[in-house]
Amino acid sequence: QVRLAESGGGLVQAGDSLRLSCAASGRSFSTDDMGWFRQAPGKEREFVATVSWSGGRRYYADSVKGRFTISRANAKNTVYLQMNSLKPEDTAVYYCAYGYSGDYSYTPTVAEFGSWGQGTQVTVSS
Repeated sequence: QVRLAESGGGLVQAGDSLRLSCAASGRSFSTDDMGWFRQAPGKEREFVATVSWSGGRRYYADSVKGRFTISRANAKNTVYLQMNSLKPEDTAVYYCAYGYSGDYSYTPTVAEFGSWGQGTQVTVSS
């Protein structure tokens, strides 16, 4: 089983930046792709970004494209989400996900990831 632990959330003002981290561990951890989702109160969990094992392929939701950057450090079993120019509508619980093996021509779904972290709260005030 893969275990994921997010960190780096917090309360910031609109226009600020945050970097989320997700550390992966467990015997089943291998070379699958990883991603980030988020869930705002009263809304469904939505895709944010995903990155391939090599880091060479990345895919973003339109709502974060140009503001967020996903990256990974495989030596540390860690994936990051750098979030710049934050907006109040970015407020949500952010979840790290592992196990994606699809292609990068469509938006991944929740069901395509096998392991999830507990989430970290990001709140952006206006």
